[in-house]
Amino acid sequence: MSENYEPRVGDWYRTPGGAAFEVVAVDEDDGTVEIQYFDGTVEEMDLDAWRALSLEAIEPPEDWSGAMDIEHEDSGVDNGSSRHGKWANPLDEID
Repeated sequence: MSENYEPRVGDWYRTPGGAAFEVVAVDEDDGTVEIQYFDGTVEEMDLDAWRALSLEAIEPPEDWSGAMDIEHEDSGVDNGSSRHGKWANPLDEID
């Protein structure tokens, strides 16, 4: 359902058929809204353009790494699989 939302930093939206984006900055003095798409692209628009958008509020994506150039091994996420196989128990080395 499309509604008119006031931009709020941290909220996620999608235009009908469009890409997901997050509001990353709102400057009331300048009348601008800065958004960042999931792929990392940043765009700035004025508040009038924002209010003209047909938006759907969405939940933040579960995959937080979309906008970051990060390898899976560097993500700090352990999904239980390891390319190293089973690690030896260090206690087995103690006499």
